[in-house]
Order: sequence, then structure tokens, then C-alpha cells
Amino acid sequence: MHALIVVSHPDSESLTHAVARSFAEGVGQSGEHTAEIADIAAEGFQPAFIQADRAAYFLQKPLPSDILREQQRIDRADALVLVYPVYWWSFPGQLKGWIDRVFSNGWAYDEAPDGTLGKRLGRLDVHLIGMGGADGGTYARHGYDKAMRTQIDHGIFDFCGARVVTSEFLLDVNGQGGAAHVVTARALGGNAFAKAASGGTGRPEVAELRG
Repeated sequence: MHALIVVSHPDSESLTHAVARSFAEGVGQSGEHTAEIADIAAEGFQPAFIQADRAAYFLQKPLPSDILREQQRIDRADALVLVYPVYWWSFPGQLKGWIDRVFSNGWAYDEAPDGTLGKRLGRLDVHLIGMGGADGGTYARHGYDKAMRTQIDHGIFDFCGARVVTSEFLLDVNGQGGAAHVVTARALGGNAFAKAASGGTGRPEVAELRG
């Protein structure tokens, strides 16, 4: 099986990138699975939702070529992994723009003229790894962890039918935990396809959205 790891951080030497590489190593350690890292900052992905994206949303024109390339990368994968620093209790702007543009109507979901909605990413497993400078107590005390999981896990991926297998915050990255986070990421990568291998998945590719 194949994992697409999308990392969003401008510094290739950052802990965020080290965690992404370690996750990829974990995926490949058994020799049975493969991983690809998509460094959208280095690739210069354009995150702004433009008129061409709007026209594609209304199914008036084809998707821009850069979006088709991203969708094809996801289509080749069995799992999508997002590794990112937490900025203002959410995704970095470039990663949010990647979601805005790539998870389009007619590919991630269907929105019919009568308002009927359908989920199209039921085959896809998702692993989310956010890197935060604050400690776990801060996240719990203010409800940041719950808010982000509601916004991202449910609001984005459940909306499209994808199953969030991993939803982790690796915190206090400015302290002494960096090395431990790299080890944790490798273990998460090693278990990325554990449920699929044991027959724990098997979701329909398109299902009706409810609520």
C-alpha cells in the first residue's frame, strides 16, 4: 500500500520535516508499503482560491492543471498523511489553501443542483500530525485540540467520507521533546496500514452525506 505524506513548512531542516521523513521511514520499514513526501512549500504550490477554481466548483470548467496533479497523487495513494506546524490553532495558510483547492466538488464530494451531497473519498485513510509549540495542558485548558479536531477531522475529512485513522498533536516542540517526536512518528508510520492489513477497512467509495 502507498502513503502520500503532505508536509507544509518552509524550512526543510525543521522538526516538521524530520517527523514527515520519520513517518515515511516507518511506512517503508516492513518492505511491504511505500511512501511519497510532497513538500508543497518547496514545490511552490499556489494556495489562493482563484476564479478558475470557482468555475470548476460550479462544474463550468475543468480543474486547473496543478489541482489535477495533486488529485492524481492522492488517487494513487491508499492513505493521505498531513504533517504541519500549528499556526494560530489551525493549518498553515498554504496547507489550508491546498485543501481549499484540491478537495473540489466532483472529486472529494458531489454537490448536486438540488443540494444533495455525496461523499467520494470513502476509500482513503487519513493521518493527521500537528506540531505545536504549546504544551498539552494549554490545548486541553482552552479546548484547542477539540476545536481543531472538530474543524479538520470532522469538518473536512468526514465531510468527504475519508476515515481519520491518526489524529495526533506532537506538542512542546520548543522544549526537549523533539527527538521523542521523531521516534513517535516512525511508530505511527509503521502502524499506518495495520488496520487495512487486518481487514479493518472496506468502506464504500461513495456514500450519502448525513447532516
